[in-house]
Amino acid sequence: MNILLVSPPTPASFWSYKHALPLISKKAAFPPLGLLTVAAMLPEEWNLQLVDQDVRRLRHKDIERADYVFISAMIVQADAAREVIRRCQEVGKPVIGGGPLFTTGHERFPELRHVVLGEAEYVMPELIEDMRRGALRAVYRNEARPDLDQTPVPRWDLINFKHYASMSVQFSRGCPFNCEFCDIIVMYGRTPRVKTPEQVIAELDALVAAGWRESVFIVDDNFIGHKVKAKALLRRLVDWQRSRRVPMPLTTEASLNLVDDPELLDLMVRAGFTQVFVGIETVDERSLLECAKVQNTNRDMLDAVRTIQNAGMEVMGGFIVGFDNDDRGVFDRMRAFIEESGVVTAMVGLLTALPETQLFQRLEQEGRLLRESTGNNLDAILNFKPKLDRDVLINGYRSLVRRLYAPRSYYQRALNFLEAYRPQGPRRGPTFVEFRAFVRSLWILGVLKRGRRAYWMYLVKSWLFHRDKFSEAVRLAILGLHFRKVAAMV
Repeated sequence: MNILLVSPPTPASFWSYKHALPLISKKAAFPPLGLLTVAAMLPEEWNLQLVDQDVRRLRHKDIERADYVFISAMIVQADAAREVIRRCQEVGKPVIGGGPLFTTGHERFPELRHVVLGEAEYVMPELIEDMRRGALRAVYRNEARPDLDQTPVPRWDLINFKHYASMSVQFSRGCPFNCEFCDIIVMYGRTPRVKTPEQVIAELDALVAAGWRESVFIVDDNFIGHKVKAKALLRRLVDWQRSRRVPMPLTTEASLNLVDDPELLDLMVRAGFTQVFVGIETVDERSLLECAKVQNTNRDMLDAVRTIQNAGMEVMGGFIVGFDNDDRGVFDRMRAFIEESGVVTAMVGLLTALPETQLFQRLEQEGRLLRESTGNNLDAILNFKPKLDRDVLINGYRSLVRRLYAPRSYYQRALNFLEAYRPQGPRRGPTFVEFRAFVRSLWILGVLKRGRRAYWMYLVKSWLFHRDKFSEAVRLAILGLHFRKVAAMV
């Protein structure tokens, strides 16, 4: 059996890093982990080919030799997914869709005849048998949340590591919180399910054995959703990092209540985590209560961010404007917080009602829904009627993003971060790839691009006052090129 697995191309977005990747000679930020994991669930004797369209184009001959085509996508990839489906069906190839795009929005794809809704572990045996018989059903779905202790190691052999900036590993699914706008709890539930520490270590060992030596993103939507089990994994990771000659940098996502547990924070740093994405969302208490972001309420969020930075991790922050309680002053308050806190990577987006979320249901009941969400946090397109004047909201959002990523503002924010940042835990020196990227950035950012003067001043100050963090300063400067370009698209 010949199986083609396709990941559609991702449009330029905040997290695509498309404008920074050429500086480090990469084509994509991350591989399609979902497809690689599903591939590991298929029979070993089947012939598998994975095409990541962020890395290379999908050729006609790829489709021609396939018996079945698997496609997995996010909402932001919807248009590209439709094109893949069309091309495959034109030559009579059965297409099976899965992943977030189809789990919460398969009704938008009447042309797709076969879908797997939700998590794949429990439905794969039945799907495989039907594929063998040539008798696929329209929908495969198991309402039960699968245990992850049987989830296999992804098929890393199906990709070429040299194309990617980072690899991905999953530890848990689900989040205990109940944020109104979030679709994670829709897809994975509110009871975190985890892999065993042995499984995660085995996946990391498999990556190392396959030749990977760079950073790894632990892709959990809330790594600390189950704190006890997260700590058990972290203790194993501390030992694993100690056993390595060169430590492996780790990144993840976690809720802000991380700062309430000093032991957990310390373990993360000792385990090699250098960055953590945190959903801060808004600096206004009323808006936090509105969207049920209770884990951020009744606390000094500026102090919380600095606590994480002082411990030895960079905080990447998610921010949202467009809540019902937002007023005209929200943009200035948010900008002041982001700049003072030194959250260099600040993803600011317009509130969007994702399919099947509590927000979507509420706005639908209130008659305020306008259109489907594009899934792209750069689109200045509202899919609902806001309480704040629409033009004020969109124009304020655009101005906020562009001011945040103007060169002088961005570099000053990076310096604010470097001032608070206290590197600890396992660290390694700059790699050849990073050194080459630095040399390239000197020409591109220091000569060719707007903001040259601010760039050179930033480098000088970083070298004079934060020399032990200079590699971090260079990395942030390179990322700033991407963020500056995507901000101009808003």
